[in-house]
Amino acid sequence: MKHNQKTLLGNIEYRLGTNNVRLLLMLALMVVGLGLLEGNKLFGAAGLRSMGFQLPELGFLALAMMIPMLSGGIDLSIIATANLCALTVAYTLTHFLPETQGLSWGLLQVGAILVGLLLAALVGLINGILVAYLRVPPMLATLGTMTAVKGLAIGLSHGNVISGFPAPVVFIGNGTLFGVPFALIIFALAIIPLSIFVNKTPLGNSIAMIGSNERATQYSGINTRRSLVWVYLISGLLAGVAGIIMMARFDSANAAYGESYLLVAILAAVLGGVDPLGGFGRVSGVILSLLILQLMSTASILLGLSQFITLALWGAILLLASGGVVVKDWLSERSKARAATNAYKT
Repeated sequence: MKHNQKTLLGNIEYRLGTNNVRLLLMLALMVVGLGLLEGNKLFGAAGLRSMGFQLPELGFLALAMMIPMLSGGIDLSIIATANLCALTVAYTLTHFLPETQGLSWGLLQVGAILVGLLLAALVGLINGILVAYLRVPPMLATLGTMTAVKGLAIGLSHGNVISGFPAPVVFIGNGTLFGVPFALIIFALAIIPLSIFVNKTPLGNSIAMIGSNERATQYSGINTRRSLVWVYLISGLLAGVAGIIMMARFDSANAAYGESYLLVAILAAVLGGVDPLGGFGRVSGVILSLLILQLMSTASILLGLSQFITLALWGAILLLASGGVVVKDWLSERSKARAATNAYKT
C-alpha cells in the first residue's frame, strides 16, 4: 500500500514538476489561512473579480520576462515597452478617431492596437539584435533600451496622462463575458499556445538549450542568433499586450505606469521555477506563482498593510527563491564531486 502511494506521489510530482507541487501546496495553505482571516471579502464574488482584473497585465509581463530568462538573459525594458505601446495606441485614438461611429471608427481602433503592438515588437527586435548580433550582455542591452524607450514615451506624451478612449477599448480592461473579466479570458487563451511553444516546438526547445549552453547549442547546428532575436521579439510583443490591457483598465496611459511591476515579473518567473541562469522553466509554474503573488497583494490591501510592506515581502521572496536555486546548484555540484571522488577511490 505504501509502495503504491509513493508511486502515485512520484507520478504526480513527475507530471507536475517538483516546483509546481510546492507552489500548489503553498497556494493551498494560503487559501486556507487567508480564508480564515478574510474569507468573505477575499474569496467573495467582488474579491475574485478584482483579482481577475489585475492578474492579466501582471501575467503577460511575467511571461514576457520568462522567455528571455529561459535563454539565460533578461529583459528590463518590458515596462517601458508596455507604456510606449499604450501611449502610441492612446495618442492614435485620441487624435485621429472619428466622432461618428461606423466602419472607419472600428477599423481605426483595431489599427491603433496593431500599430502599438508593432512598435512593441520593434523594441523587442532591437533588443534581440543587440544581444544576438552585437553580443551586448542582455542586462545592459535591455537597460539601454528601457532608458531610451522611456525617454521616447515621455517625449511623446510630454509626461502627461492621455485618457478618454472609446468603449470597445475600455471593455478590454474592464468588461466581463459571462461574469469573467474579458482580459482574463484573453490571458487564459494565450497560456495554452505559449506553453506549447515553450515545451513542444523546435524554437522553444532551442531557447531552453541556449540557456543551458549556448556554445554547445550552436555546435549542434541551431542558429542561436536567430533564436535569440525571436526571444526578445516575443518578449516585446507580450509586453505590448500587457500595456494595452493596462491602458484599457485605467482608461489612461502614462510613461510611468506599472514601474513596480518589473520586480513582480522577475519574482513571478523565478518563484515559478524558471532558472535565473537559463535552461529550464514552465508556463504552469509562472501561472501558479502569479496566483500566489496576486493573492498576497489583494490580502495585504484587505488587511490594511502598506504597499511598501508588500514590496518588501516580494523582494524577500525573490531573494529566497533565487538563493534557493544557487544553493540547490551548489549542493548538486558537491554531490557530483563527492560521487566522482568515491568512484575514483574504489
